[in-house]
Amino acid sequence: MGITVCFSLFVVIQNFVSKPLFYSITEDKNSADPFIHLVSFLVLLFSYYFFFRWYEKREIKELSIQYLPKEMLCGFAIGFAAISLSIFILYLLGYYHIIEIVPDDYSLRLFMTLVVAALIEDLFTRGLVLRELENWLGTNLAIVIVMIIETYHIFNPNTTFFSFFVSLCWGFTMSMLFVYTKRVWLPFFFHLGWNFAQPFYGSNLTGLEDMGKIIHSKFEGPIWFTGGGIGIEDSVITVFILFSIGVFLYYLSAKEGKILKRNTLKEKPIR
Repeated sequence: MGITVCFSLFVVIQNFVSKPLFYSITEDKNSADPFIHLVSFLVLLFSYYFFFRWYEKREIKELSIQYLPKEMLCGFAIGFAAISLSIFILYLLGYYHIIEIVPDDYSLRLFMTLVVAALIEDLFTRGLVLRELENWLGTNLAIVIVMIIETYHIFNPNTTFFSFFVSLCWGFTMSMLFVYTKRVWLPFFFHLGWNFAQPFYGSNLTGLEDMGKIIHSKFEGPIWFTGGGIGIEDSVITVFILFSIGVFLYYLSAKEGKILKRNTLKEKPIR
């Protein structure tokens, strides 16, 4: 119900309100689309918040803004730094070469596209599915299920067999970012920093080649290291960094008692 209601509002308002309104103001999509994406972002957040506040009669802690500035800065910085470290290692190995820097090749429109895409995945996969599964089945089994769900990424362009393993690692680490805070902000901003960094350094983004570039570069070397057509996130170096972040967060979560056990309470019979 939550997914249906939120996505229905998202689709209806975007296609029948936002686009007609902003495209009537300007025909330049580079100017109009960022505002359309901003409205979509707010619609998703508010529809999720008010629906579950009404339906479940609870405080929506997964959207608590108490630590938002800290989690926003840390999440984005860690996501960007993870890709940056991978790029730096490739540079030292001689597999990454900078050609030129052209900031104009990256637009606000592309960035806002990443914002909405990341929110959709993290709000529902982490904030809804993982949260419910964790409370019901416990953290460990919930993470395994979400890892399997994340393998839908293998249907992106240019994926390989290794991409399946990458998707599993992605699902694990993103789950741990949520488990550690019990809020969507840290995984969301990590996701955003991760996705922004790849085209920033001139890499494809999850197999997509048209996401803009700030640093025009050339990747040379074994596909295992460069990631090939899917991009730097399919590099064994990047995956090792990603998995290490997840393992570290699992250790912290276990140490701080944030790994939930399966709920063994019997459900009340329906009357």
